Amino acid sequence: MRSKIWSLDGTRAVQTTVVDVAASKAREVVDVVTDRGTFTLAARQELATADGWVAACDAANTLITWTHARKLCRERLTIRPGYAFGYFVGATCADGTVGGNYVSLVVNDSVFAARYADSLTGATGLPARLEPVTRPSGYLQRDVPGFRVRVVSSYLADAMRQYVGGDAHHMRQHFPRVVLRDIDTFTGFLDGYADGDGFRHKGWGGRTVVSANVPFLTELAQVVGARFTPRPKGRASQLVITDRWRARDTFVPENHPLEPVESAQVKVKEVRRRSAGGTKPFTLYSYRLDPYAGFLVNGHLVRQPG
Repeated sequence: MRSKIWSLDGTRAVQTTVVDVAASKAREVVDVVTDRGTFTLAARQELATADGWVAACDAANTLITWTHARKLCRERLTIRPGYAFGYFVGATCADGTVGGNYVSLVVNDSVFAARYADSLTGATGLPARLEPVTRPSGYLQRDVPGFRVRVVSSYLADAMRQYVGGDAHHMRQHFPRVVLRDIDTFTGFLDGYADGDGFRHKGWGGRTVVSANVPFLTELAQVVGARFTPRPKGRASQLVITDRWRARDTFVPENHPLEPVESAQVKVKEVRRRSAGGTKPFTLYSYRLDPYAGFLVNGHLVRQPG
């Protein structure tokens, strides 16, 4: 059975098959030092940059492609757009927590928690269930019962941070334009966000959402064609959304990636030549791969000389 090693296809981490391996001797190699570590290559082995491939010996001060090696073996989800995905994103933006490797929601309302769990599973396939918990109430000065939905997935956590601009803190998150893929996804987002940080009016068809994150509400107001006046001095602002907002014809679909970007650019700080001297030569291995010619060394994308 042929071995598989990791590579990158654009911004995604993928696996490629080792078709053949060859060994050779060399009297000199180079140590490549980047912001993410040091690794050794043949001098003419090539590194991936935004402008193409460059020989390792000539790579000093360039930006090369890198991915987090410790995240390579994590489960990669198939994230499906639609109402469930939109509801999950909206509820997370309103009341959720995005950690380094998990996403969770803790609320008092069991119905809301159940909807969140169902939408999370529907959008990602991850099993999610309600757990009874208690949490302190500053108003009541005692612990109150609640419900928690929590899934461990660094892939989903990275995706959520990407959707909201990199920082998932409620006061710093951006409006997640990924929910503008289609009307069903955006409808789910509105329902999830309003269930968390809003309320429905009893006397007429509409909802009000509340947040102190003014840029977030400003973008949302533009999408639904609503007037929005922020409250001064950082106080929580309100945005009124009528159920007839679609008639304003302000929704414009946008296509944004659902999968998190798994590659980045890191700087080559130094390239150090290293000679075998009077000792035995270095043994170097070259790989013939299919379908991707590049492979990862300490997370950095390299390939054999072209």
